[in-house]
Amino acid sequence: MTHAGYRGILRSTSIIGGASIVNILIGLIRVKVAATFLGPAGIGLIGLMTNLIGVASNVAALGLGTVGTKQIAEAAASKVPDDLQASRRILFWATTLSALLGGAIFWVIRDIVANHILAGALSADQVGWLSIGVTLTVIAGSQVALLNGLRRIGDLARQSVYSAALGTATACLALYFWRVDAVIVFVLLPLAFSCFFGFTYTRKIPRTATSQVLHWREAIEKMSPIFRLGLAIMFAGLAMTVGQLCVRTIIQRQLGVEALGLFESSWMISMTYIGFVLKAMGTDYYPRLTKDISNSKTTNRVVNEQTEVALLLAAPVFLAMFTMSPWVIQLLYSERFLGAVGILRWQIIGDLLKVLSWPLGYVLLAAGKGRLFMLCETTVVLVFVLSSWVAIPLIGLQGAGVGFLLMYVVLLPLVHFLVKTKTNFHWEKFVFFYALSICCAFLSIYVLSLWNQPVSNAWGGVLTIGFSLFGVHRLSTLAGFSKYGNSRVAKISSKLMKSAIEKYEIAKKGFKK
Repeated sequence: MTHAGYRGILRSTSIIGGASIVNILIGLIRVKVAATFLGPAGIGLIGLMTNLIGVASNVAALGLGTVGTKQIAEAAASKVPDDLQASRRILFWATTLSALLGGAIFWVIRDIVANHILAGALSADQVGWLSIGVTLTVIAGSQVALLNGLRRIGDLARQSVYSAALGTATACLALYFWRVDAVIVFVLLPLAFSCFFGFTYTRKIPRTATSQVLHWREAIEKMSPIFRLGLAIMFAGLAMTVGQLCVRTIIQRQLGVEALGLFESSWMISMTYIGFVLKAMGTDYYPRLTKDISNSKTTNRVVNEQTEVALLLAAPVFLAMFTMSPWVIQLLYSERFLGAVGILRWQIIGDLLKVLSWPLGYVLLAAGKGRLFMLCETTVVLVFVLSSWVAIPLIGLQGAGVGFLLMYVVLLPLVHFLVKTKTNFHWEKFVFFYALSICCAFLSIYVLSLWNQPVSNAWGGVLTIGFSLFGVHRLSTLAGFSKYGNSRVAKISSKLMKSAIEKYEIAKKGFKK
């Protein structure tokens, strides 16, 4: 790929990643306020409500958000105004109907959900109010799909930041005045602002002039393949959210509400700090991959490049979080949440495998292989639930972290095999070695912590700085920014990494002999 191509990836990643970092900081404030006023039990309740909305909205959306991005990107690439306008209409009406219907059905079955699924953890009235969140989530997802498919990166960033800021401010005010009585409002307000700002920015998209009249029969024909792929994606997303709900239920019943709050705190941190990489991947990489999916050689190159950039950006964050997890948890929550340190470290290792597997998973989506994607997700979710169910009684809360890691230990080789059969994909040497070096860094920090914690912390800081410097050098070189790529520190880090790669190749040849 040319320097300009890498600069394009970094530009999109910096915009979406920057917005994600702002969202992370805003989210941390929201969580800190909730933890201060409600404690671990309140955090667990918020997590349960959020997860319930996620399950219901995944079903109601029918995967139209992800499929909509693919359809809009393909229509925009075709340069045919009629195709783009038709795709926009279909996405709008399909998601509007599914959002209203999904919210209505969820409200009707509120008693069943409260009494039989949640076993009284939430009242029927509370569950009924969450139906509004289901409708808002589906509508906001379609708005993001439209902006994403047209690659309106700036509008996506502004929509996410503004909605997070105003949603957090109003939700925290409600929590300050009404405490636990405002938990539902605390959950719903950010969703409402996300929908509002999504509507604001999608209205600014110019409508192309077209003479085509889309009849209802033609619309149904166009929607059929969309719904088939959407249903597969919906079941995959449903499997993941139901799996998370099952693990939360296991923790609540076996370890209590306090343990559920600890799990929720570590889960929020894990999903938040990695979000800047994964969100940028879904925003820029997925539409770009959709355009090139018919060319296996181009697809493999794009996957390797995206994985490399993601690893270079994420490695320092992983190492810093792994080293400073006790301080981070105490800073973001309180000393009462320090029991979440162990599970968080297991999740951080799992997140490394997640960064490796996600670019491969998008290949299946871009190729329209919804059934294979659903098979992968369902399989690994079963691994997550079953391993957590077995491990939690044996080792306590950390069993859920072990289950999370095992989920991606299974997913990574599975999705790699499926993509390899389609495009003959293989990782480039640098990507493979860099991921391996991060694993070794995790291991060294952990081993040193068993001997001397201050030494382990210092070593973790050194590794974080080293990986950061090398990441700056590598990214600046790939993007053609010679000012940073030719710095003395960058040259030293480059020589060390090259030397390590050479030693690895020599050892690999000796092993084969």
